[in-house]
Amino acid sequence: MLGEKEHRKWKLADVGLWLKNAFLAAIRGEFLLRLHVGKYFIHIIYTFFLFWVSIWLSLKIEKTLTRVEENRKVLQDTEIYHAQKTVELASMGKMSKIEDMLREKGSELTIPQKPADKLK
Repeated sequence: MLGEKEHRKWKLADVGLWLKNAFLAAIRGEFLLRLHVGKYFIHIIYTFFLFWVSIWLSLKIEKTLTRVEENRKVLQDTEIYHAQKTVELASMGKMSKIEDMLREKGSELTIPQKPADKLK
């Protein structure tokens, strides 16, 4: 006949004991053997490897996207700086503006009255 252990139903208090046994088996490396999945070990390792590669690639992609975003901000700042310098250069291109700036500095240079002479 069946023993008392086989007739006994599980109780909620048994869950803690099962978790303790599973944890100890995992630490000792017996967990897969107790579940009788030893013949699927290579599949488990392969699945673990695929998950690891997936996580690693996600981290690398995230790092690259972060770097791209930072570079985009730097590029935008550089474009703003370039536009400001272009505006300043265009405003300095006027001869009167340059003459005023020279007068402010105390120079006696003025706009040439005749074209430059060529020396031979």
